[in-house]
Amino acid sequence: MSSILRRFNSEEERIDAPQKFTFPFLYEPHPLALKAATQLRNFLDGLDNWFFDLNLGPEDYQHPLGKMFGVLVVRDKEGKLGHLWAHSGVINGEQKETEFAPLVFNMFQEDGLYAKENGILSTLTSTLESLENDTDYLANKKRLEKLKVENELLIYNQRKKHSNLKAERKKIKEEAKSILSKADFQKLIDSHQTAGMHAKFLLKEYKVYLDSKVVPLEKAIATVQNEIDQIKLDRKNLSNKLQTWIFENYNFLNANGERKNAIELFKNIPPYLPPSGTGDCAAPKLLQYAYLNDLQPLAMAEFWYGESLKSQIRKHGHFYPSCRSKCEPVLGHMLQGLDVDDNPMLENPAIGKELSLIYEDDYLMAVNKPEEFLSVRGKVIDDSVESRMKQRFPDATGPLIVHRLDMSTSGVLLLTKSLDIHKKVQDQFERRTVKKRYVALLDGMVKEDSGYISLALRVDLDNRPFQMVDPEYGKNARTRYEVIERKDGKTRVHFYPITGRTHQLRVHASHPLGLNCPIVGDDLYGFKQDRLYLHAEQLEFIHPVTLQPVILNVPSPF
Repeated sequence: MSSILRRFNSEEERIDAPQKFTFPFLYEPHPLALKAATQLRNFLDGLDNWFFDLNLGPEDYQHPLGKMFGVLVVRDKEGKLGHLWAHSGVINGEQKETEFAPLVFNMFQEDGLYAKENGILSTLTSTLESLENDTDYLANKKRLEKLKVENELLIYNQRKKHSNLKAERKKIKEEAKSILSKADFQKLIDSHQTAGMHAKFLLKEYKVYLDSKVVPLEKAIATVQNEIDQIKLDRKNLSNKLQTWIFENYNFLNANGERKNAIELFKNIPPYLPPSGTGDCAAPKLLQYAYLNDLQPLAMAEFWYGESLKSQIRKHGHFYPSCRSKCEPVLGHMLQGLDVDDNPMLENPAIGKELSLIYEDDYLMAVNKPEEFLSVRGKVIDDSVESRMKQRFPDATGPLIVHRLDMSTSGVLLLTKSLDIHKKVQDQFERRTVKKRYVALLDGMVKEDSGYISLALRVDLDNRPFQMVDPEYGKNARTRYEVIERKDGKTRVHFYPITGRTHQLRVHASHPLGLNCPIVGDDLYGFKQDRLYLHAEQLEFIHPVTLQPVILNVPSPF
């Protein structure tokens, strides 16, 4: 029997096993997966220093001590239930047997190709660092830079001197024109031309002389630089070769017993190569181990343990879906042969929901969008505010939707009936003259009564649609807030978004550098409940035709 297979207690065994396997990219953990996760968290809680006890990083680790962990509920050949544990990533140092599912492919074997080639890479990197930090090389670069500046100044001064002499000759010529005879004046012009040609020759020769002082330094630098460039090229080629070899050996099984390596799984997905770390997440490790040990996968769950990342929002103990960039193609293959839950993202959440009109004139209309209702058509689901309003107003021209609300957010949504009006209203949104007020219920106690949140945001390319904080590459995102009420560990606030980034209010509420209190019901950045407790309560703008203020208000339903 598998040495890392853990059993449930007698009470837990009475929980009915799931009929279908977990859809990994949007799910609520099965009760058995919750019990398995509790056992794993208790194990981690019992370690003195879990991150370093498990060799998840070196002693000088510079990042927050947090990690994704996963559990897999399985059934063995005898029909008994149990569960497996795994963590994302690789351990630091020797890959020994542990409590956790091993790597899909252990590239760290002492006599393996990785060890040999990585040793060569290390040597190349060490040589490269020595060359780039060589004192003579750095001193020559500094001298060259200084010499070029000095030469430019000398050439500039010389050109200025010749320019002044030319101006003097011109002045002499103009004064002499009325004094000298025609023959003498011609001699003067000839002498000036000779002087000008001589000056150009001297300037050219002077530049050649100055350049000759630069050449030895440039040659010395170029000799080292060529060596540096060649080492970089050799290192890049060797790294690419090694990476290809690694992914060719990441052979993933599925329930049908079929194998495919990472290269095959990503060959039709731009940029047509697996991302770094593919196969090292918890889910692929768990499934691979189960298939290799004749264990039937029944349910899985992944949760974050430890400190939150600075860029992403990860709450201790909170369950998260599998990442898409690395895991979607891999799990798409590994789950073949299992009866998997339907993809809830393909289901229309707006079925049976009414879309009430709260304002209409000859130019505009506004609706109260229910929660879990798309503003515009999705990739799979057509039903949306946009599609329903086009059916209701078939004569409307141009884009109807002026702005959007997240699918999970309810409240005021403004639309237009013509392209001309659309442009005028959209211009107000772009100039940020439209006043928006949201009501949100936050899970936690906000300390300050009011304030501003400024956290630049961008999409998490590895895990859409999650947004992440990125001061360097993110777009400016700013929100004003006011506390309305504090009660029973919750805080009701008004949000006044100054910018309109995707998931801005959700991230600003949940992020540790924001309010550190996720919006109640936020299934991405907090904890799922019956709904997302965020409502677009009020919208104020200038009517594009009457030029009068318009205030649209729908009281919060919670």
